[in-house]
Amino acid sequence: MSETLRQTIEAHLAPTTRGDARYAGLRPKDAATLIILDRSEPTPKVLMGKRHPGHTFMPGKFVFPGGRIDPEDRRMPAAGALHPRVEAALAARVARPSNRRGRALALAAIRETYEETGLLVGVRRAPAGPAPAGPWTVFHDHGVVPDLGALHFIGRAITPPGQPRRFDARFFAVDRALIAREVEGITGPECELDEVAWVGLPEARRLDLPRITHVMLEELDHRLQNGFGHDLPAPFYYFRHGRFVREML
Repeated sequence: MSETLRQTIEAHLAPTTRGDARYAGLRPKDAATLIILDRSEPTPKVLMGKRHPGHTFMPGKFVFPGGRIDPEDRRMPAAGALHPRVEAALAARVARPSNRRGRALALAAIRETYEETGLLVGVRRAPAGPAPAGPWTVFHDHGVVPDLGALHFIGRAITPPGQPRRFDARFFAVDRALIAREVEGITGPECELDEVAWVGLPEARRLDLPRITHVMLEELDHRLQNGFGHDLPAPFYYFRHGRFVREML
């Protein structure tokens, strides 16, 4: 672990106050996030969105697109399969490991990215079959098939107990070149994200971010400095004895 990464973890994931007892039994929901990475210039950029200030959850924060699994994510056809190392990391430390679950998480990240930014991530080709009802029909209509083989797994984090909303979030990354189409009118004052922008990593660190987003930016930078290969281990952050633990998957 680099010194910068260690300092970031200590600064942003230091012991927090005890959670609200009313939410003590709340179980985290599976969720997935997609970091779209632009490496066309010496300083890498990431796509970030600003959440609407009217939201009750993280209003005004800058985030990566993401959200929970929908049932349709389990039925969407895809081009290629997740890298075996990514599959293994997604199956680690879960009660009932399944490659189908990992696949659904990856597809949820791609679908949520479309719903929040209008970007269709995948390859242009004729669909092999009909898409499930809902947002996936947009991919079908534009001739875009999500490409799971291009996804990198950056890390996993579980919200501490005692919070009103808890997520077991998986963070994926993909290169900007995998943006196959863009649908207009998805962001704006009446949408979930007020705006989206490509932001250099140094600038992104200075934005108003959720704590775990700060950490995942450092994890991303750490992976980039070490070759950004699929075989690099990915961190798993969870809460134990009043503090976050970082375990490698």
